[in-house]
Amino acid sequence: QVQLVESGGGLVQAGGSLRLSCAASGRTFSRYTMAWFRQAPGKEREFVAAYTWAGFTSHADSVRGRFSISGDNAKNTVYLQMNRLKSDDTAVYYCATVPKSGLMTDEASYDYWGQGTQVTVSS
Repeated sequence: QVQLVESGGGLVQAGGSLRLSCAASGRTFSRYTMAWFRQAPGKEREFVAAYTWAGFTSHADSVRGRFSISGDNAKNTVYLQMNRLKSDDTAVYYCATVPKSGLMTDEASYDYWGQGTQVTVSS
């Protein structure tokens, strides 16, 4: 089993920044993809960004240029640096992982999920 623990969420003013972290523990894999998804109130969960063990990344159009995903393989941790935050970014942010490489954007491709961390952007 894999456990994912997110941290770094909180309340921030529009235009501000936050950095989310997701640490994986338990069973780990040499090749994997870790991703961030988010779910705003009344909306479906959506893809935000993905990171592969080889260092490849992908970002949703809505966050490209403002958010940046990165990872530390030695620490089994992935980060999401969020800059120029907008009220539309308010959501619960979830970390997910799967023991294979690929910049998948659909929820069904991921096997393990964290419990989420709340990000609230005030306007």
